[in-house]
Amino acid sequence: MTPSRVDLAVRVGSVELPNPVMTASGTAGHGAELHAYVDLAGLGAVVVKSLSPGPWPGNPPPRVHTTPGGMINSVGLQGPGLAAWRRDELPALLATGARVVVSIWGRTVDEYAEAARMLADAPGGVVAVEVNVSCPNLHDGRRMFAQSPAATHDALAATAACGRPRWAKLTPLVTDLPEIGRAAVDGGAEALTLVNTVPGLVIDPATRRPVLGGGGGGVSGAAIHPIAVRAVFECRAALPDVAIVGVGGVRSGVDAVELIVAGADAIQVGTASFADPRAVATVRDGMARWCHDHGVERIADLRGTAHDEH
Repeated sequence: MTPSRVDLAVRVGSVELPNPVMTASGTAGHGAELHAYVDLAGLGAVVVKSLSPGPWPGNPPPRVHTTPGGMINSVGLQGPGLAAWRRDELPALLATGARVVVSIWGRTVDEYAEAARMLADAPGGVVAVEVNVSCPNLHDGRRMFAQSPAATHDALAATAACGRPRWAKLTPLVTDLPEIGRAAVDGGAEALTLVNTVPGLVIDPATRRPVLGGGGGGVSGAAIHPIAVRAVFECRAALPDVAIVGVGGVRSGVDAVELIVAGADAIQVGTASFADPRAVATVRDGMARWCHDHGVERIADLRGTAHDEH
């Protein structure tokens, strides 16, 4: 067996993927931006930046700042809106051969429902919809949907009109993450994406002001990897039959395998792509090498093995 002979095929709920490595929403653009560096058709899927029914300006600059072990961002979900994205970005992305997962968000349940309706007749290359109920960068005084079981359920239930498998992207900033996960599944989610960025704040002592234009932001990168691993592990233990996508601080094949062993069916690569746009392919190839070196013929056989009795 060589790394090229390792079987990397996985299933995320009803969605079959040739390998478990995807881009993370918000880290690889709205479409085919990474295609100059990575064969997008060779990834499990491309998850695009979260989109709302209409255009959204996002937060004021500066929007990104380096932190120990990662970065903090306050982009604020800037986007062109679903109609413009479908017209201007989706055709070129599908032309690369990529499988596409569309991330959607809304400020209200009705906006989630409208976003879902706008995807009902999307091309077949759109294989799933990731419902982002956990962005920390909307500063309107409200909690995230994903901090309430009822709100999570209602947002997911409202998105059924998309006619595609739905994945709920959740925050670790709750006291009982499996409870939120159950609510998402009850609302129609086939899978849980764990986890979104962790809210944080960086202040410049010289100016006594936050360094980001939006104030606080979401911390990502290697610093949150152990948080993601624990989230995946706890949700796999509590929800053994629910598909899970692990995301948070994945920089190498070993990082990705760790999430699979914790219980993820697939993983996403995000912040690492800012430093190296080839990172997502590097992680995929690193997973295959790790499996080869450890005598693993099928990556799916590793799923959740940290829960096995030894």
